[in-house]
Amino acid sequence: MALGADELTEIERMVAAAEAGTSPLPELRKRFPHLAWTRCDASDVREVPFMSLPRFDLHLIDGSDHCVQITADPERATGIVLAARSPKP
Repeated sequence: MALGADELTEIERMVAAAEAGTSPLPELRKRFPHLAWTRCDASDVREVPFMSLPRFDLHLIDGSDHCVQITADPERATGIVLAARSPKP
């Protein structure tokens, strides 16, 4: 299932609006149940993020083939990795 521009805009808005010390993941899972969601530390992902926000990097997941992989193509996205960035001192 393709990830549409409207969905990406809403995801960006929700992630950017999340208060410090809280995770937007529960609300994202409720709002977008058709997507697979994973949360990790940004240092755990070597690929260039699809989108970088102040507290999180977003990586698109393509799970349409046998193996799950990171993609830059929203048309192939079946999920998102929400990678938490370390706060800057």
